[in-house]
Amino acid sequence: MTQPPPPPNQPPQQGGGFGPPQDQQPAQPPQQQGGYGTPQPAQPPAAPPTPPQTPPAAPQTPPGPAAPPSLNKPSQSAPGYGYPQQPQAAAPTPPAPQTPPPPMPGQQPAPGYGYPQPGRPPTPPQPQPGYGYPGGPQAPYGQQPGYAYPPQTAPQPQTAPSSGGGRKVNPQVAIIVAAVVACALIIGSGVWYSHSKGGKDETASSAGPTGGGKGGDSPAGGGGSEKVPDNPASQVLFQVPMPPVTDDSSVSVNGSWLTDKVYAKTGVAEIVGYDPAKGTKQWSIPLPGPVCTASKYASADGKAAVVFEPAMPTKDKPSHGCSQVAGIDLTTGKKLWTQTAKNGDDLATFDNVTLSGGTVAAGGLDGGAAWDATSGKSLWAPKAADTCEDAGYGGGEKLVAVRKCGSYDNPVVHIQTIDPKSGKVFSDYKMSTGIDDAAIVSSNPLVVGADVGDTGNGSGVSDIFSIDNATGQLKAHISLSGDGYTETCDTLDEVENCHGLVAGNGKLYVSTAEHDGTGDHGRTNEIVAFDLATGKQTGQRADAGDGYTYTPLRMDGSNLIAYKRPPYDKGGQIVSIEGGSFKATTLLENPATRSVRDVETSMLPDHAEIIFAGGRLYMADTFARKPMAGEREYLAIGFGTR
Repeated sequence: MTQPPPPPNQPPQQGGGFGPPQDQQPAQPPQQQGGYGTPQPAQPPAAPPTPPQTPPAAPQTPPGPAAPPSLNKPSQSAPGYGYPQQPQAAAPTPPAPQTPPPPMPGQQPAPGYGYPQPGRPPTPPQPQPGYGYPGGPQAPYGQQPGYAYPPQTAPQPQTAPSSGGGRKVNPQVAIIVAAVVACALIIGSGVWYSHSKGGKDETASSAGPTGGGKGGDSPAGGGGSEKVPDNPASQVLFQVPMPPVTDDSSVSVNGSWLTDKVYAKTGVAEIVGYDPAKGTKQWSIPLPGPVCTASKYASADGKAAVVFEPAMPTKDKPSHGCSQVAGIDLTTGKKLWTQTAKNGDDLATFDNVTLSGGTVAAGGLDGGAAWDATSGKSLWAPKAADTCEDAGYGGGEKLVAVRKCGSYDNPVVHIQTIDPKSGKVFSDYKMSTGIDDAAIVSSNPLVVGADVGDTGNGSGVSDIFSIDNATGQLKAHISLSGDGYTETCDTLDEVENCHGLVAGNGKLYVSTAEHDGTGDHGRTNEIVAFDLATGKQTGQRADAGDGYTYTPLRMDGSNLIAYKRPPYDKGGQIVSIEGGSFKATTLLENPATRSVRDVETSMLPDHAEIIFAGGRLYMADTFARKPMAGEREYLAIGFGTR
């Protein structure tokens, strides 16, 4: 039975919750839990140390709107999907343990983080889409110009016939393959395929859509849609109490999404939609068992996906398996469909689910399966005879599969950009021998993280690979091994769960490790940028400031949106970092009241769900647990400047 993470060090709070008065909701009956035994995301780390009991007086956050009183606390005929492609040039050899990987041919090793490259001016902003957030004109609030290009109508050169991925083989492809092998070998590690074109499917992200704000006269830095408010001081909009948990275990409540009309959050065996400004409950979708994992993305028309157990855990059976996949309509608050996939005679279980191009794709140790996001129609499913399996998918603007072939102890990992509807492979990059797992940092630009030689110090990622979506060629290799950075990726269970890393504008933005500051508030860190074409640092660095620590969240056009975790006597901030100058502009600053700050700082950025859009910030936990005696805990909290 999963044990709960250590609770934050907070003093007992008296009285009711904080925030404006809420519509009274009936208390949920205690759920009889026997434990949540299925594979779950990693437990959140221990909360930060308790601040000084009697902190010295320090300047407080400028007064903004007053905080509320009483703050206390199927399948189309297509080439075999996923099998290893035609002979490829050797991928970069991974470094030996504890030894940074050698520089790529033609590259010089990058200096330590935060230092300019000799003779290399900062890279100007590129019109590259962000991590699930394309640049250029923005879609309506909570919606994004989309991802997943439909394939060309002309035949696509593909891999040799195989049974991989549960898709049938098109025999005509074999005629085409021979013609492209030579070209593939010349191009490099990846096999070249025709790049898809066409219209895009609009999407928004649970990581925070870039919907336009309603205050201020201009976007921050002119590169995004988030507006600079006249006064960034925020107030608590609402708070959601932690749902009841009857024993000492923690239960997964993974998943939150934001549209222009609803903020939706998973609870214990349910999904609830709240008014994004008031927090009043709009709808609830009951589920028969706990939520195992949820899609990081929601489509522009308000669709999302979850994986859940078919029944609640009991003492005799603490896990029923994460076998149920459902499509959710966030606008209407309805469950559109529920589907399963077979792995031989048993139901397949899934560790990951994502959304791209109108397709819901789920992956895990039993392989991958996909369904139409609206109808639930099966698009592909695993086959018992497969020798390869889709461990998971990265969604958003493109659909990318992390595919493993060979034995469990010595797999060969492929990164494949695929068509969301047919599963047809557009490009394939073969990871170096010895790399057992990989995580998708971004689907477009395609950026992948891996722990090479177990040098990631437990972070799950030591090296970053920038890959061309269209050709499958490696563009750049970036080493983040050592103690200089704080990025994390859960490569073992959830291939789309990276923190401290954002890709967009032709760059990779990384938060550095904490270090001593120059003032009296203790620790701080920076955000630095790497060029995704060369792998070298751009020389750009944004300093969090004494006592604050940075975590990059998402792109807003050519700007970067980042969260600043506060010191003990201030509230957290959301800032927009201009892509060229790296100038930071404050978009929101939370109250410094201790009861509010205690809740905010209990939601650590490396495991909490943080969404910022239109001047509003939403923070949510990913585990429900039984509060300690005399303490209050919250599932989610919303802040707003208007």
